[in-house]
Amino acid sequence: MKIMTCPINGPRLISEFAYAGELKAMPDPAQATDEQWADYVFNKNGPAGIKREWWCHTSSGVWFIAERDTSRDVIVRTYLYTTEVPRT
Repeated sequence: MKIMTCPINGPRLISEFAYAGELKAMPDPAQATDEQWADYVFNKNGPAGIKREWWCHTSSGVWFIAERDTSRDVIVRTYLYTTEVPRT
């Protein structure tokens, strides 16, 4: 049984969460080309390692960031999003 810790609701079964993609900088809507938008929407950062990802606790609607080691499929930590995203 896999457990993820919601920053608000505490440890919960992973089935209560929804993955929503990797956290990455959005291009400027006023200046981005079609190619830049396509890259932002469709391309993923391929190498295995620690990724910062958007997740949602679906029961409560809490959105947060999870740092997940994709090479080991381990959740390193979770935290609420701020404009100053913590660095590891």
